[in-house]
Amino acid sequence: MINKLLSLLQLCDSNFPSGAFSHSFGLETYIYEQGIHNTITFQAALHTYMDTQVTYTDGLACRLAYEYVKEGNIEKLWELDAMLSALALARETREGNRRIGERLVKLCSVLYSEFVLLAEYEQRIRRKEAYGHPAIAFALVAYDLEINQRETIAAYIYSVVQSLIQNAVRAVPLGQTDGQKLLLFVQPLIQQAVQKIEKADAEELGMTSPGLEIAQMRHEHLPVRLFMS
Repeated sequence: MINKLLSLLQLCDSNFPSGAFSHSFGLETYIYEQGIHNTITFQAALHTYMDTQVTYTDGLACRLAYEYVKEGNIEKLWELDAMLSALALARETREGNRRIGERLVKLCSVLYSEFVLLAEYEQRIRRKEAYGHPAIAFALVAYDLEINQRETIAAYIYSVVQSLIQNAVRAVPLGQTDGQKLLLFVQPLIQQAVQKIEKADAEELGMTSPGLEIAQMRHEHLPVRLFMS
């Protein structure tokens, strides 16, 4: 019998091969330009990132996807997939989310072949009828694992943030201990983000920081890059 808690921990593990380790989602631009150069500056940038894009794009999308599945409103789920692609103005960010989402769907379809809607999502991606987004894939898996909505959102945000922290440990670089301290630092921020997401309207989807979007757009023109985005 599958243990839902252990399965959720596996999904959130930094070793889960979703490809998130290849993406900084614009933070490398700040690192290259020395805006981020130590733990304090990265912590400030991470706080802003969580307050905007992580909350109102990734986290809110996860909540909406979970609700659409729960309501049986599957057409809205596919509309959400298309909207998430359209909302990602930076090409690298759009492609990064698509790659991670597609990889997550493929892996989880192998692990959980009995999850019918996840299999349909994979087929739609293969037929070019859907783009793929990790927030949707995560919500589909968590729903079928019978994880409640609040825990699903918190776990997804944690998985996003811990990937960014591990990438900063490599790129800034930061010490491994600093990385673990940052994971503790973000715990109350994750809880605050979940509360905001639960109260947010669907129309708020995609609210972000213009500076971050510009950094994501400029990343592809950096002369030296460690990450794909």
